[in-house]
Amino acid sequence: MLSSIKSFFHSSMFSDSPSPAVRNRDTRLAACALLLELAHADDDFAEQERAHLRSAVQCQFGLDEGQSEELLSLAEKERVEAVDLWQFTSLIREHYSKGQKMVLIEVMWGLLYADGELATREEQLMRKICNLLDIEPGYLAQIRKRAEDGGVGPGSVD
Repeated sequence: MLSSIKSFFHSSMFSDSPSPAVRNRDTRLAACALLLELAHADDDFAEQERAHLRSAVQCQFGLDEGQSEELLSLAEKERVEAVDLWQFTSLIREHYSKGQKMVLIEVMWGLLYADGELATREEQLMRKICNLLDIEPGYLAQIRKRAEDGGVGPGSVD
């Protein structure tokens, strides 16, 4: 584990079973890593996507600008070093309620449409993530339609 991630979680990691606070921070890191993976999917992390991501992370997790930047920085390191998406999706699948997963999917679609375009690679990756999170295809289509129409914005996962 990276030393920066260790220090980020250090205060809550002294017991063998993670406390709710540790799980919450771990799921936040996993959610941010998935969002970043989607943002980089088309090899063009546009400024509109960056702004949407920053706003969503602050709103979703109740963080100030500095905390959200730190979380995104750590998530980017994790994303780059990850072998696959399973390590992130399994944590979210285990600890997020169905409602929290749905809100996260809404934020993801909002991020994908933030630059006004949906690349094939972005759509494929979104479907893969939703499959790994056990999201029903019908809901995926409904949220996608709302995002296309501009009706999806940052909500609250917590």
